[in-house]
Amino acid sequence: MEFNPDELDQKAIYKLISGAVIPRPIGWISTISENGIHNLAPFSFFNVVGDDPPHVMFATAHSNQQKKDTLANTLATGQFVVNLVTEDIVEAMNTTAQTVHADIDEFELAGLTPVPCVKVTPPRVKESPISFECELVHHYSLEGHKYGGATVVIGRVVMFHFDEKVLLDDHKINMETYKPVARLAGSNYSKLGEIFVIKRQ
Repeated sequence: MEFNPDELDQKAIYKLISGAVIPRPIGWISTISENGIHNLAPFSFFNVVGDDPPHVMFATAHSNQQKKDTLANTLATGQFVVNLVTEDIVEAMNTTAQTVHADIDEFELAGLTPVPCVKVTPPRVKESPISFECELVHHYSLEGHKYGGATVVIGRVVMFHFDEKVLLDDHKINMETYKPVARLAGSNYSKLGEIFVIKRQ
């Protein structure tokens, strides 16, 4: 089957691309508004950009031609925090995925604990074993859109937070205690499952 995206509606494109590119890590992004209101929302269009220096990216769609609170706050303050999602907190993450008014604090909504960061103003999620404090370095809005488009945000990681329970020697991550959750399509998520090794040649 071949599909020309110019001839598909947005829902079909989303189903194809989000169902094909799996599993996707979840960036649980915490921000703060100019009025001091905490915001927390998950993004599965998220990944690492590089490590020299460390950068991450996430992309947010513009629903009904409007910027999501996460994007608005990031552009206004120039800062955000990436919290990683694990099996223990996936239900809380799902609670923060709902659309609520900008005055609602998703930390309170999901029963989560905001913890002050070291270098940025937005709080991190205490219940997440890994968080990255980030400063905005670049954003780009997709051109030629029909339904509102999306904006790609790139941030430089300025501070790492790791719970010692997910660390091994030599800065390696303990997959058995970390237990990350990944996004699939629709309402589906995945755990790590079977891990296999292929040595580089």
